[in-house]
Amino acid sequence: GDLPPAGAAGGGRIIGHMSAPIPSRRVAVYSGTFDPLTMGHEDVVRRGAGLFDELVLAVAVAHHKKTLFGLDERIAQARAALAGLPNVRVEPFEGLIMDFCREQGACAVLRGIRNMTDFDYEAQMAAMNRKLAPTVETVFLLPQAELQCISSTLVREISKLGGDVAGMVSPTVAAELARVHGPAPVRC
Repeated sequence: GDLPPAGAAGGGRIIGHMSAPIPSRRVAVYSGTFDPLTMGHEDVVRRGAGLFDELVLAVAVAHHKKTLFGLDERIAQARAALAGLPNVRVEPFEGLIMDFCREQGACAVLRGIRNMTDFDYEAQMAAMNRKLAPTVETVFLLPQAELQCISSTLVREISKLGGDVAGMVSPTVAAELARVHGPAPVRC
């Protein structure tokens, strides 16, 4: 059928057969526990910030799993690492991500995927989120190739075992990991 003129039905533009008009201010939410925030996460945030007017990094309370860093520590680490990005805001969240998206006026959820295992999980989550909030799109970004092997779980484990995580996390996060696990030993 015919598309309504730009600006009709809710003030947004409509492109093709998207599920909702594009709002005039595009806000995306990138959620996770970020325990800790890695260079891969930062890469996704930086590129996502270029696609949206505002990007909200939603740091999960994470009742379902034990985190190395508390919520306030994870928020502070993320704010320090992302301070140079004026359109990125770091906020705590609890509950359903789609409810948080509605509260933030978000039109999209941003997800980083490193491999097919991530994609399979994220595709299932995207389908469920679409059932919960049909007007919120899911956007997948792949981190740069050299960052795709980095995960928060591996960073925590490497740090705990005395390995150097400097190239995997921001200096702020590396310092916090050293505080918790002790500094990485000097290797020859």
